[in-house]
Amino acid sequence: MAKIPAAINTPPKSLRHNHKRHLKERIIELLLFLAAFLSVFITFAIIYLLISESLVFFKHVPLWDFLTDTQWTPLFDDAHYGILPLLSGTVISSLVALAIALPFGTIIAIYLSEFAPFLVREIAKPFLELLGGVPTVVYGYFALLFVTPLLQTILPDLPGFNLLSAGLVMGIMIIPYVSSMTEDAMRSVPMHLREGSYAMGATRFQTAITVVMPASLSGIAAAYILGISRAVGETMVVAIAAGMQPNLVWNPTEPAATITTYIVQVSLGDLPHGSIGYQTIFAAGLTLLLLTLVFNILGHLLRKRFREVY
Repeated sequence: MAKIPAAINTPPKSLRHNHKRHLKERIIELLLFLAAFLSVFITFAIIYLLISESLVFFKHVPLWDFLTDTQWTPLFDDAHYGILPLLSGTVISSLVALAIALPFGTIIAIYLSEFAPFLVREIAKPFLELLGGVPTVVYGYFALLFVTPLLQTILPDLPGFNLLSAGLVMGIMIIPYVSSMTEDAMRSVPMHLREGSYAMGATRFQTAITVVMPASLSGIAAAYILGISRAVGETMVVAIAAGMQPNLVWNPTEPAATITTYIVQVSLGDLPHGSIGYQTIFAAGLTLLLLTLVFNILGHLLRKRFREVY
């Protein structure tokens, strides 16, 4: 049997084991792992901080009173620790914002994905996303100095601080997040689904509503959940335009405080560390965390339920 030349058995130089290249790959892998671990560590550190500090608060305030009391006056002599006034302000401002952001963001996404010419889409989308980069304090003063006086021409009894103007401007601020993610989800739908719909005689609008949107429902749900979380966690707009007085109201034309605005109010004050008044910000923060966690879990379940694989 003929002997195979050694040169044939020798792999090319580029495929030989390179210790230097292997070391670089291991370092890069370690850096990527540390980056992923750091994000998880920070998340658990935040949760631990909120829970540990909240447990100290609940040693002095019963959980039932915290959930059912209709007054939130932790800084007064006659202190009450009911979270409902802050929750009502958070929910009402978020609902007003979502009533603007979700429908308008979806309409814009449908137009950009299914109807807009290429040049229009390439110009309009960056300008739309630019709204997401505007500082929220600018939106807050826009709501206070422009939107509120404009609404007062329609509603003369509207107070200077109100949840309505804050919610409307929050909705404008959230539109880029909803429209961009929704448009990306709709653009990811394969073209052959659209072509099949067109072959059946459907119009572009019918195709967008009955084919493209159901096929991209998991991505649209993710965009909606992001918009909801963004509205619930907004601080500066409601702090400037809605006031900082905790009131149990369900009328958006009234002033009220949200969970985030109360946290800002107390954090900037001079309360001593470890006092019950100071501990309230951790209990409020834990409530906000649980609220956003519920929305994110719902979004995950929706994405898992309606996810399409092509």
